[in-house]
Amino acid sequence: MSQVSVSSGDNTARAIAAIVAAVFALSLGDAVIKLISADFTLWQVFILRSVIAAPVLWVVILWQRVGAWPRLWFWTGLRSVMLAVMWVIYYASLPHMPLSAAAATYYTSPLFITLFAGLFVGDRIGFKGWFAVVLGFVGVTVIVRPAADDFNAYALLPLAAAILYALGMILTRTKCRGEHPLVLALSLVLAFPVVGGVASLAIGLWGPSAAQVAAAPFLLGDWAPLDGKAWLALGVLGTAMVIGALGAAIAYQIGKSSTVAIFDFSYLPFAVLWSVVFFADIPDGLTVTGIALIIIAGVLATRR
Repeated sequence: MSQVSVSSGDNTARAIAAIVAAVFALSLGDAVIKLISADFTLWQVFILRSVIAAPVLWVVILWQRVGAWPRLWFWTGLRSVMLAVMWVIYYASLPHMPLSAAAATYYTSPLFITLFAGLFVGDRIGFKGWFAVVLGFVGVTVIVRPAADDFNAYALLPLAAAILYALGMILTRTKCRGEHPLVLALSLVLAFPVVGGVASLAIGLWGPSAAQVAAAPFLLGDWAPLDGKAWLALGVLGTAMVIGALGAAIAYQIGKSSTVAIFDFSYLPFAVLWSVVFFADIPDGLTVTGIALIIIAGVLATRR
């Protein structure tokens, strides 16, 4: 009996370490994307980052002897495209707002998962769930400040990304539950160049004007030539994607979901750290208050 307890404790510690490593890597990757957003297009980053990450995940899948082809390819593909579009929406906000504020708004996703699980899956939300939802949206309002003179409409994009992520997770639960996490991770990594390629082709056929490109260079600009610094950034992004995908897969495989989900929120302090280190964006008191409310609400929602 004691051996089982030790093993469980070891798995919990390893799961926590895995998810913290994953969100550390992902938050650093998001900071790098914000850092290079003035020099590259999002679609270039999508495609080249996956070119680096996909072979590594493929080797891991072969090593683990996991079948790479999903059992339900349609639902897995739809989930991957939804999440790739979600990242498009989230990344589109980063050139226009602090990383810490974007991350906090995006991390309302557990609240939307709670809502959508009640609407689409039949889960009972209960008082604690509704309280978490209300508290989380108070936190978002504090951060976005829709009535303030400096309201930034781009601040709504992470909220839209959170909604899309929550729908993707409901799809994961209802349609992709039998898929191996590594297969889901590889499918998502492969969806990025598909979305990036389609977007690049559409922009090329559309031919936006110089004024339109100047207004949104991260989305509409031309591909930039790659020098040593650019390849270093893409290497960091590819590594971050692999660590994030594998770390999250391992954490949710070996640890209790409610415990892992709480430590998933360590992304937010990491995002604040990178905001200060790379961009000298120090959150004000209201933003810190909003982040705290969202973390508390998210913990309440996941502990349900």
